[in-house]
Amino acid sequence: IPLLVTKMKQKPELISPAGDLEKLKIAFQYGADAVYASTPKFSMRTREIGFTAETLKEGIEYTHQIGKKIYLTINIFPHSAEIEALKKHVLDTIKLNPDAIIAADPGVIQFIKENTDIPIHLSTQANTTNYLTANFWQKQGIDRIVLARELSLNDIKLITKNSKIEIETFVHGAMC
Repeated sequence: IPLLVTKMKQKPELISPAGDLEKLKIAFQYGADAVYASTPKFSMRTREIGFTAETLKEGIEYTHQIGKKIYLTINIFPHSAEIEALKKHVLDTIKLNPDAIIAADPGVIQFIKENTDIPIHLSTQANTTNYLTANFWQKQGIDRIVLARELSLNDIKLITKNSKIEIETFVHGAMC
């Protein structure tokens, strides 16, 4: 389960995966501040995803009605043959009005930035392990970085000490 690490100026945000509409609602019932979700297309965790375009739209509306946040993942590293379909998916995702989009591929990130001002969170799939990389991504317009999962608490402290970008890290489990 990811957790947003702050510089202790604000309460940390508890973020939970939401593989389908029922899990989304359960996550919020048990105290999540935000969830991340997707449809199977262009997401790394296709087997765990039960959302359709329609139920994802319903989940976003529900999330916003209860004053919570939802982040949508488009975190694959696409092959060239997938790009046109991916572009359409990104544009459709933007129309859903998520609170952020989680992405990993630099080309996908660039396309998102060219088409919306929705915040972009760098996926853990991008494997950020140090503050130089965190600072690089911040200069590229990334709003938050989900750190690599294998980092120690000391690694995380060094990154937060030497970077001004929002940091998110996993606090339980190696899977999303």
